Amino acid sequence: MSATTNETGFLSSRPELVEIDKVLFELDILKRQSQRLDLMNQLHGRMAGVLSITGMIEAYSIWLMPLVEHELIGYSNAARNKKHLFCSGHGPSRRKAIAFAEELIQQEKLTDGECVSNDGHFAHKWLFEAIDDAGILLILKEGRQLATDELNLINDSLDVLADSLQRGLQYEDLFERASNDPLTGLYNRRVFEDRINGMIESSRRYNRPLTIITMDLDRFKQINDNLGHQAGDEVLKMVAREFKSAVRSTDLLVRMGGDEFLAVLEDTDKKNARYLAERLCAAVDGLNVYADKNTKLGVSIGLAELQDGESLNVWLERADDILYHAKAEGRSRVAIK
Repeated sequence: MSATTNETGFLSSRPELVEIDKVLFELDILKRQSQRLDLMNQLHGRMAGVLSITGMIEAYSIWLMPLVEHELIGYSNAARNKKHLFCSGHGPSRRKAIAFAEELIQQEKLTDGECVSNDGHFAHKWLFEAIDDAGILLILKEGRQLATDELNLINDSLDVLADSLQRGLQYEDLFERASNDPLTGLYNRRVFEDRINGMIESSRRYNRPLTIITMDLDRFKQINDNLGHQAGDEVLKMVAREFKSAVRSTDLLVRMGGDEFLAVLEDTDKKNARYLAERLCAAVDGLNVYADKNTKLGVSIGLAELQDGESLNVWLERADDILYHAKAEGRSRVAIK
């Protein structure tokens, strides 16, 4: 009778022991399969109540984080010219991860594989066969690569994510009509109300700064009165394009109504937010829109960083007061307190 090596490394020549080893091995496989199935069921549960693609990417990242620590999940859809980034990092690391993601997404075609940035960030990319020109990328901590078990887990989970994203794409046009301002294409007040409490909660949980920029166009009424409402609509579109090109993809930019806009900047204190506010002010001035030779379009901006224990209503009221001071001090300027 020949000897057999069991899992413990000892030789066994007894058939009944060999059979037990086989059973234990099969039970271990079934246990792992059961654990993997349970994880996939948990992911299905998270995805079931989410309709927007942005929400799906965020939900997927939250599900994956305890299993595979990462800095960013990014979704790119070239056919629809869409991208969604969810970054869990902060500070310089956050900025590097987002810049790396933008670089990868801007490549001519997203392909499967592994990439390494100049500063050591590792990224893995996958394509979705069921969604044309669409893929997802995962950016890990510096100096970190995926282990085989982690790759297998993500490969399994992407089937669940792809099905959810396909559902999200089918309803995306409906979401956009409900969420976007029809004139400028920016998010509307409804999106702000849906997302702001979550942004505040995240800011407090991770002790990250959160700053709001409130913007009100100066002399826009004269533009409408002198040049007509059609010209006024075109001005709003131009202003929205300037604002959108200046803010980050992770910022929340909203047209609240009329000539009022706001931006919520995650992981940004009031000092750094002021740099953006000054650029926005200069961008509107650079449009060189005049109602008459003495009346030029501008924008007044109020800037307020969320304070400890401050409620949403108090924060917004304080931001409005700061905006009022910008108006009172001569318009076309940034006020900060």
